Amino acid sequence: MTTRRTTPVPISPDPHPSGATPPAIPAELVPQHIAMVMDGNGRWANERGLPRTKGHEAGEAMLIDVVAGCIELGVKNISAYAFSTENWRRSPEEVRFLMGFNRDTIRRRVDLLDSWGVRVIWSGRKPRLWRSVVRELEVAQERTKNNTVCTLQMCVNYGGRAELVDATRSLADDVAAGRLNPKKITEKTIQSYLYAPDLPDVDLFVRSSGEQRTSNFQLWQSAYAEMVFLDTLWPDFDRRKLWEAVDIYARRDRRYGGAVDAVAAQQAADDAAAAARAASKPKPSYDPLLMGDPDADGGGIYEDDGLID
Repeated sequence: MTTRRTTPVPISPDPHPSGATPPAIPAELVPQHIAMVMDGNGRWANERGLPRTKGHEAGEAMLIDVVAGCIELGVKNISAYAFSTENWRRSPEEVRFLMGFNRDTIRRRVDLLDSWGVRVIWSGRKPRLWRSVVRELEVAQERTKNNTVCTLQMCVNYGGRAELVDATRSLADDVAAGRLNPKKITEKTIQSYLYAPDLPDVDLFVRSSGEQRTSNFQLWQSAYAEMVFLDTLWPDFDRRKLWEAVDIYARRDRRYGGAVDAVAAQQAADDAAAAARAASKPKPSYDPLLMGDPDADGGGIYEDDGLID
């Protein structure tokens, strides 16, 4: 007799300590993919006279809290910019810290994320990354691969341009090998060569700290994303700020390159209102005597559509 392994039922994240609950946003207005640039750790630490590394440490809890907020709101995918291809330009001391920090964060948090039903995936370039970082990311991917509540894409040693270069190289290899007809390449073809081709396009692009740029993050995926830039530094950015960003997103009109003629739309609305008023106006009653005697006092000639004086 074989024992069938069952997947544990995911548990819900704990509520926010303040008692705050997510806004009542209709499901169809909730973004299905949020890209998050977690900016401001260094400035947060500098303002407090602390080493920059202390800002990174404080930001770890905010990432987990934001994931909890996504689950509560029904967001299915979140991409977190953990370490960019440009971050190698920082001091050797900070780079070493960030390598170990990303490794240890995944190790510390994978149990909790797994219990929430979060699927963890990694996107980025393997060269230059510490083997221990790659190992922890791959272990987390394998362990959580069957989870379906939410997907957390950890972007480590990631750059939007680097992703497109890597996709182009792979695509070119397939063309050269005769596996791909270049005349049949479409946007969907290119999408299939990206690091995480199964994720939908980014609906909402959020950046903390007040900076207003994408910093080479999710360039292809964010072609039609709504951008929300909040002034809060990342170590102070919890799920309540995420909900604020989603609320801003839900109030926007997404047209995907289309347009609405406001004048024509208003004219159509006015015409519809006039037609409704006309339909509800009572018709005059028909007097047989008046219809038979056009010269009767106070009379006139009635036709099917009303009185003609």
